[in-house]
Amino acid sequence: MNGGTNRQRAGPRRLSALDRKLLRDLWAIRGQAFAIALVIAAGVSIFVAMFSTFDSLDLSLRTYYDRYRFADVFAALKRAPLSLIPDLQQIPGVARVETRVVVDVTLDVPGMTDPAVGRLISMPAGEAPVLCDVFLREGRRIEPGRPDEVLASESFARAHRLGPGDTLGAVINGRRRELRIVGLALSPEYIYSIRPGELFPDDARFGVLWMERRALASAFEMDGAFNDVVVKLMHDASEREVTAGLDRVLDARYGGVGAIPRSLQTSNWYLSNELVQLKASGMIIPVVFLGVAAFLLNVVLMRTVTVQRPQIAAIKALGYSDSAIAWHFVKWSLVVALTGGALGVALGAWLGRAFTQMYTLFFHFPVLVYSINVRMIVGGVAIGLAAAVLGATGAVRRAVELPPAEAMRPEAPARFSESWAERFGLKRRLSQPARIVLRTLQRHPGRVALSVAGIALGASLLVVGNFSLDSVDVLMDTQFNVAQRYDVAVTLVEPSSASALDDLRGLPGVMSAEPFRVVPARLRFGPRARSVAILGVPSHPRLNRVIDAPQRPADLPPDGLVLSVALAKLLGAGHGDSVTVEVLEGRRLVRQIPVAATVDEYMGTNAYMDLDALHRFVEEAPAVSGAFLQVDGAETERLYRRLKATPRVAAVTLKHAAIQSFRDTYAEMVRKIQAIYVVFAAVIAFGVVYNTARISLSERARELATLRVVGFTRGEISYILLGELALVALVAVPVGLGLGYLFAWLVVVASESEMFRIPLVVTARTCGYAGFTILIATSLSAMVVRRRLDQLDLVEVLKSRE
Repeated sequence: MNGGTNRQRAGPRRLSALDRKLLRDLWAIRGQAFAIALVIAAGVSIFVAMFSTFDSLDLSLRTYYDRYRFADVFAALKRAPLSLIPDLQQIPGVARVETRVVVDVTLDVPGMTDPAVGRLISMPAGEAPVLCDVFLREGRRIEPGRPDEVLASESFARAHRLGPGDTLGAVINGRRRELRIVGLALSPEYIYSIRPGELFPDDARFGVLWMERRALASAFEMDGAFNDVVVKLMHDASEREVTAGLDRVLDARYGGVGAIPRSLQTSNWYLSNELVQLKASGMIIPVVFLGVAAFLLNVVLMRTVTVQRPQIAAIKALGYSDSAIAWHFVKWSLVVALTGGALGVALGAWLGRAFTQMYTLFFHFPVLVYSINVRMIVGGVAIGLAAAVLGATGAVRRAVELPPAEAMRPEAPARFSESWAERFGLKRRLSQPARIVLRTLQRHPGRVALSVAGIALGASLLVVGNFSLDSVDVLMDTQFNVAQRYDVAVTLVEPSSASALDDLRGLPGVMSAEPFRVVPARLRFGPRARSVAILGVPSHPRLNRVIDAPQRPADLPPDGLVLSVALAKLLGAGHGDSVTVEVLEGRRLVRQIPVAATVDEYMGTNAYMDLDALHRFVEEAPAVSGAFLQVDGAETERLYRRLKATPRVAAVTLKHAAIQSFRDTYAEMVRKIQAIYVVFAAVIAFGVVYNTARISLSERARELATLRVVGFTRGEISYILLGELALVALVAVPVGLGLGYLFAWLVVVASESEMFRIPLVVTARTCGYAGFTILIATSLSAMVVRRRLDQLDLVEVLKSRE
């Protein structure tokens, strides 16, 4: 019997009176609560999606680098004997050294008219290299004694539907050879497979081929020599000291062009910059979304407290403490936030998987596994709860500070006065409902301001969600129409005399040619240094112009360096400062050159000089590294055939291919991500407008019912309530556009990297879209509210206390 009593006492605890009230209140405004939960879910989902994608990419990257022994330092040179390897190994901090032969050649791919560039990299036959090993996706490794066998990068092979057993032509040291593909491979060195000097990958026109060391060295007369070094550092080694040691050993005698750390290796640099932008987006956008959610929660709770004044007074009179009442309203927010957080985590995990899959468009991993950990889930829910607590603070304080005696009395009615429109003589032209609308708005400026702010925040999210599409369009137009006005860029194997320009002008279909000279150099300013390629072009370039944002062509001064703003920031240098320039070719001159100007470019970290000034600086006769060509479209096939067969040509860059590559990779990814943002922003905008309309209805239900009783029609009371909503929305839209511009600026600043600087562009199209969406949301909310007005129970509403 005692046992039965104990079991009864241990039964489920009944809900307290405040908890039952909480559930009833939430059910009564379930539409508004769900709308706020959706706003929280949007912010949490973007946070979870972005950071889980970041974690997945970062984990995959570190695992790939470790497993396939990615190097820490890289150095290229002209030629050095293998007998130099012991000197390299003795540099303090060096753990392992791998020497290679690396050469770019022109490829003739079956079925492809355009010339392609192949990077031939030597590797030991039948075994894995010490550093920078490859992951064999298909086929087998190269076997000894088979000089024409190669492994091909998977992305290049897939772009041309090539596989083991297929062949392709290559111009190797002036001779055409047929290379046989025996396997498809991936390398940690080419996760982002791109030629140096370009900005976007082009898998169809750039491929990496691994060839037997002896065969490749023999083809380029590099027997017993090497022209590329990769180094693995000891655990506690100084990266800076090792790169300096490599530069000392691989000095001018061997044509070293400067060692670089892993952070500046082309593939890793692009990938790191993309991760920086991803992380920035994962911080800024959710903060904006959750800020809107906190604001909405505050507005709903503040008005709930206003409506429930008598109930709060009764609860206090029954002996409930201030802390119990405060916790009651905090729980109201937490229930909504937990619902939104749970939805956000689930949606964020789905989006994160989709984002991770999207990155395989231009990042090549053996396995890119999406993972989401408990820390990410807890973090997503926690920021949703934080937004809820922040949004509840004002309402909780108001509820706690409300004296019971005062709460028992209804709020004092607003003081009557004519509206400003009536004072200006419009009274006779305004209908009675219109005068009521204007007077109500004027009597409650605080309430109107909150409604305007809520809808404006919804409009601002639409601007933030859509502006990147405008920015990408401007980025493409600036890069490919304003700056790059050429059709083809040809780079020679070695800098050649000015007569090479005449040879290029004589190629089939070439209408005009503009020379350029590329000089590898290391720029130093104080303790900071950066290896760059100084591009020398004519002082008034026509085919490849230097552009200073917004889209202003810049002429190069007769002397001095012109740096991109991004490079100037990295060096800490500005206009008029003298930068130390160490030339990494020829006589290795070291000179001080003033910064003559900076240009605000959208892409890369670039340095420019007037072509004649560059010749004077390196103390050489006029020479060219290549030329930008304007080509007759009808002659392109003949031109490409000639370029493929020209041994002096190292690389050919086609503008139309670069545009297509940009559209297929970066632009496509931005558009997909922004489409998701736009959908979220539209949902939130509707939630904001819907909440505003429902709150207004709940506050004014008694007043509107009274008007119906005294003779106003349903249409007239609808006009009163919905007219207020329409005027608030009209005022809110321009405010929201201004806020959207501010939030877009924050996104641009946070996502700026060395690789890209997104231009801040908010077009009339984006503003029109935001305004139109708010109009649609207002119309849909008005339909819902009108339906509720039609179903208004006049007797029940009028029986309720003020």
